[in-house]
Amino acid sequence: MKNIRFERVNKAYGKNLVVNDLNIDIREGERLVLLGPSGCGKSTTLRMIAGLENITSGNLYMGDKIVNCIPSSKRNVAMVFQNYALFPHMTVEENISYGLKVNKLAPEEIQDRTNAAITMLNLNGLENRKPKHLSGGQRQRVALARAVVKRSDYFLLDEPLSNLDAQLRLHARKELVKIHELYNQTLVYVTHDQVEAMTVGHRIALMSGGVLQMVDTPSNVYNRPANVFTAKFIGSPSMNVTEAKYHNKSLFIGRQQVTLPDPWLSKILKNKNEKLYFGIRPEHTKITTAKQENALMGIVKYKEDYGNRVGVFFEIDGAEFISICTENIPMAGEQVFFMPDFDKIHLFDFETTGSIGYPDNFFNH
Repeated sequence: MKNIRFERVNKAYGKNLVVNDLNIDIREGERLVLLGPSGCGKSTTLRMIAGLENITSGNLYMGDKIVNCIPSSKRNVAMVFQNYALFPHMTVEENISYGLKVNKLAPEEIQDRTNAAITMLNLNGLENRKPKHLSGGQRQRVALARAVVKRSDYFLLDEPLSNLDAQLRLHARKELVKIHELYNQTLVYVTHDQVEAMTVGHRIALMSGGVLQMVDTPSNVYNRPANVFTAKFIGSPSMNVTEAKYHNKSLFIGRQQVTLPDPWLSKILKNKNEKLYFGIRPEHTKITTAKQENALMGIVKYKEDYGNRVGVFFEIDGAEFISICTENIPMAGEQVFFMPDFDKIHLFDFETTGSIGYPDNFFNH
């Protein structure tokens, strides 16, 4: 087994708790992405797997063994750092093969693995260059090649693409997925970029303030967020979320009301709290200047042009909303009617901010 399991793991620096009661099972051979804002504990979590940070309490399993006290060199991990950490005095080939030489592999095996990694990551012709003579993208590929040649059971990546331009990041993401599919290691990838998380991960583990918020597939994290934080963090532009109150089959947002479809009523009544958070993604809404049934009236404040679509920002009784439009774009100051797609709304408990759930066979995408 090449899985990784955190069992009630805490990590503190003095009184500062940076990872709080972490419980997660990373499956053998999967790509799990640790996602979250800066300072949420994701890199610390990765470094605990690598053996570069000690665990304050709890247990970390790799396979079926507790590895809390096992040194990094005994964990069979390969890690790629954000700054690449290449040896400046070594050539590309020497950087890639160094770890194999330390582990005293046969010279033929070292050369075969090194050549394969150089070819795989398109580094042919750069073998004798030193890092200072490489571009950022080339240094990133050398760091990946150095990790790939180890053929470790666990592949750990700490924001490895953050120093690359947008086009190179797109290419590098594709290469990473190809590498994983070739070797099928258990891969843990840290990023604060939700696009990377959605495109690279089989599953996403979203963290905030050292606390795990949700672990699920990219589709479920987007379509069925576990709480308000997840709902607002995933998606661009982020989800519209505002306070609401339920009464007699209707949801009141400010002084206005909309009637909820019957499938939602049992969920709300089971929740037993009339105050809720109402959420709807901008791309799951429509706006029109003509009055519509079961719509909310607002005033347009401003708009953002994204090229192939426009984000229209407007206010409903003091709360700001955004709707994605592709045609008939209203002007600032215009009155509009806002129509959420009720098949795709989200309701969260006001006290816990957790999702109240979704009607069976109702949340269709």
